[in-house]
Amino acid sequence: MLSLFLVALASATLLPGGSELWLARLWCQGEPVLALWSLATAGNTLGSLINVALGRYARRYQHRRWFPASPRGLARAERGYRRFGEASLLLSWVPVIGDPLTVLAGIFRLPWWRATLWILIAKGGRYALLLWLADAWLAPVC
Repeated sequence: MLSLFLVALASATLLPGGSELWLARLWCQGEPVLALWSLATAGNTLGSLINVALGRYARRYQHRRWFPASPRGLARAERGYRRFGEASLLLSWVPVIGDPLTVLAGIFRLPWWRATLWILIAKGGRYALLLWLADAWLAPVC
C-alpha cells in the first residue's frame, strides 16, 4: 500500500501519472477503504504541496530570461488568482489545471496552512468520490 502513497504523490507533482487505476486495483484486492483513502489523499496532498514549494522557490527567479512566464503573463495570472482566490485550489485535483494552480499558490505566497487545507479538502473529496464510484461500479467485476 506504500506504492499507492508514492503513485499518488508523483501524480500530484508536475510529473505525469495517475493514481486512479492503482487505487482501483488495490480496492479490488480488498484493501481497507479508509487506508486507501488516507494514503492516496496524503500522497496526493504532499505532491501538491511540493508544487507550492516549487512556486515559492521559483518566484525569486521571475526576472531571469529563462523564467517560464513573462512579467506580463505573471501579472495576468496573479489577477486571475486574486479574482478567484485561494478557493481555486479546490480544483487542484483536476488534470492539467490543478498542478499550475498549486504552483501559483506558491508563487503568490499563500500561507502553508491555508494551501494545505484547500488542497486536502480537494484531494480527500476526490478520492472519497473515486472510492464510492468503485464500490458502485467495480464491485460486480472485482
